Amino acid sequence: MDYAFSLDFKVRDYECDIQGIVNNGVYQNYLEHTRHEFLLVSGINFAELAQKKINLVVIRAELDYKYPLQSGDCFRVTLNMCQASKIRFEFLQDIYRLPDNKVILKAKIIGTSLNEKGRPFLPQEITQLIEKTSKNT
Repeated sequence: MDYAFSLDFKVRDYECDIQGIVNNGVYQNYLEHTRHEFLLVSGINFAELAQKKINLVVIRAELDYKYPLQSGDCFRVTLNMCQASKIRFEFLQDIYRLPDNKVILKAKIIGTSLNEKGRPFLPQEITQLIEKTSKNT
């Protein structure tokens, strides 16, 4: 599968639980960091949007855990972005262990933007990114 963006990581010891595997909640940090980096590389600064009273928010997260990562494992987080409705967008994200590309996790993160009154909408920056991203995948 072609992806719009990917980012490589290495598991740190403190991300693991007593079983010696990455704690399930840590995977959401990996996914979120990748989304933020994707936005930044695409010319969208998350903090600047917030200053304009445009808040990107996650409204649903679906994570399918396939196989655990362990301390020291190298892995890649990938993503594609698409429009889910007039006011929602989706990030389809996968995590693969490197170098064998074993599937670790598959996720669908659904989000929207809230204006200063707390109403959902999609700002021009996001709709343009969706259009650009969907043409490249």
